[in-house]
Amino acid sequence: MSQLRPLPQTKNALPVRVMIVDDAVVVRGLVSRWVGLESDMQVVRVCKNGREALEQFDVANPDIVVLDIEMPELDGIATLKALHQRRPRLPVIMASTLTRRGAEVTLKALSLGASDCVPKPDINQTPGAAEGFRRELIDKIRHLCGRRSAARPLPRHEIRAAPLTHKALGSDIKQRAFSKILPRAILVGASTGGPQALQVLVKDLVPVIDRVPVLIVQHMPPIFTATLAEHLGRVAGKPAREAINGEPLKAGMIYVAPGGKHLALIKREHGVEVVIDDSAPIHFCKPAVDALFLSAASALDGRALCIVLTGMGADGKKGALAIADNGGNVIAQDEATSVIWGMPGSAVNAGACAAVLPINEIGPKAVRIVLGDFS
Repeated sequence: MSQLRPLPQTKNALPVRVMIVDDAVVVRGLVSRWVGLESDMQVVRVCKNGREALEQFDVANPDIVVLDIEMPELDGIATLKALHQRRPRLPVIMASTLTRRGAEVTLKALSLGASDCVPKPDINQTPGAAEGFRRELIDKIRHLCGRRSAARPLPRHEIRAAPLTHKALGSDIKQRAFSKILPRAILVGASTGGPQALQVLVKDLVPVIDRVPVLIVQHMPPIFTATLAEHLGRVAGKPAREAINGEPLKAGMIYVAPGGKHLALIKREHGVEVVIDDSAPIHFCKPAVDALFLSAASALDGRALCIVLTGMGADGKKGALAIADNGGNVIAQDEATSVIWGMPGSAVNAGACAAVLPINEIGPKAVRIVLGDFS
């Protein structure tokens, strides 16, 4: 392995206090070494199981926990619940194997309040896997601890709408008026915090899923996206699966971008088709939200409703602008209900959005738009 260098970092008064919990000695060693390289981070405890982590939690007083899924004595799910009983808004990143069971348990952890997940690759068999794992983990620790108070999404009954003023959005930010064009599809982009937000959104979209297709890009690896699609299908009671290359776009379906591939749309003589693209990552992401949004601006002639949910980075900004400039509408999740207000914030700051709403108001607003109510 080449010599490691610290990743670009933000200035913080105090280093982020990181607790690492994993039963694999190799993983514990690697992660603690990586975190130790970062001047704005500090390893405060390295534990081999959940029981040990709980015993040392109060003394260690971590800002964030990197938590394994499968461990002896006390597994990741039980440990997560116990940690959040002690500190409800503690950021927790689940470290999971790239297996079907790993994906299912990880999604359960995310639904229980884990902030994000990082898939653990087979470091011995996949060249460059360790460096990719390291970069993703360090970036997520840094972003999640940039807004510690919002690291765990509020339960739905606690979410309240706040009036948006020019001061709240910034004096130079302009919201667009809603276009009066009926959308032919609902397009959704999400990253960190997305699985939790998608549960709320998809359930709220049920009244119009039979009228328009719903296409979702969630930053997740292979296997995880297939499991996410099945989970969303159960939530909505509608057909949901990973999108298939060349299939026609149809109402009544929830299409999820497959992990490791881009999801795009193309206009054909007989209608609009799905394209699954294996081209290079965009914004270091694959799938990328911009791949879907930018293609839809052309394939749907701008007749789309784009929703940008919680996530770090700026993926989706260019595509959201393209949709808005072509006559479509863009809604962003607000900062208060986002785990990280990177993606939605970038779309807002670019001037692409007609509304910025709490997660529990986005679905009802989208339903009204599909039904022709733009008020």
